[in-house]
Amino acid sequence: MNDSGREPLRIGVLGAARITELSLVGPARTTGHRLVAVAARDRARAAAFADEHDVERVVDSYADLLADPEVEVVYNPLANGLHGPWNLAALAAGKHVLTEKPSASNAEEAAEVREAVTKSGSVFMEAFHYLFHPVTRRLHEIVQSGELGELQRVETLVAIPAPDDLDPRWSLPLAGGAVMDLGCYGLHAVRMLAPWAGGAPRLVRARGGERAGAPGVDEWLDAELEFPGGATASARCHMAYGELEMSCRIVGSLGEAFAPNFVLPHRDDRVVVRTAQGERTERLGTRSSYTYQLEALAAHIRRDAPLALDADDALATMSLIDEAYRAAGFEPRPRSALAR
Repeated sequence: MNDSGREPLRIGVLGAARITELSLVGPARTTGHRLVAVAARDRARAAAFADEHDVERVVDSYADLLADPEVEVVYNPLANGLHGPWNLAALAAGKHVLTEKPSASNAEEAAEVREAVTKSGSVFMEAFHYLFHPVTRRLHEIVQSGELGELQRVETLVAIPAPDDLDPRWSLPLAGGAVMDLGCYGLHAVRMLAPWAGGAPRLVRARGGERAGAPGVDEWLDAELEFPGGATASARCHMAYGELEMSCRIVGSLGEAFAPNFVLPHRDDRVVVRTAQGERTERLGTRSSYTYQLEALAAHIRRDAPLALDADDALATMSLIDEAYRAAGFEPRPRSALAR
């Protein structure tokens, strides 16, 4: 039983991705939710994952996991190109879905996922975990308070050192690229400021660079956006950067607020506020944003608490990603065939 005294979620895991330890295993252990099954292309790898992370059992295939009556929530951390197909399959099986971002390979596929969510009545959530952490919530509170004055500029940079050349994030058939892995966070964070900027932002222009040896795959991309109220924004991403940086700066007519790592606030929980009255640093806690995310999902499923992320939001983000790709001279990511 979790700490709210309610029935724990019964979660099935697709694949044995490394991110799952941080994104799900730890949060489930902290909050008391059950990892009831895991499937991977290699059963031995799934068995090792289950043994290491106390997953209750191993099943033979992704399809078997979706057919398991005890699994009520499917967690999808597969390669980007497999998000859409297996999200659709999970919804068709009547499961709730927590999917890693991005929710699909392109906007056309994301629209199909939205339609499937409507048809199934299941809960669907794209894992923009940062949104649930007090760092981002505090940024929004500061903007809402008027302390920064009128919103003028937003700047996000989400960048990491280069993954290995064989990493699936460099694979076009698997819907890889800097925007898909990193830039989606910046674009989403900009979109989430719409309530204080007169509405949703529109893309103004974008430019990017192709990864050497990976035709059609973006190594970096810079997008410029504008809100209806006149504020502007930049969403920059780079997947071969000198260091990890995941920052967000919000500038108003009276000051600015800066989060050095809004995506992974367990690494740096600071929000620095600068106004004419001086500078202060607030620390919002290093509890994992993924734990807050799982709690929010469980609260929605178990007691219908509000949830900020749904299939409509996922489609809006994916549409903006496609626009940025086209504006920078790339094609939107291709759809991948459903794989075992």
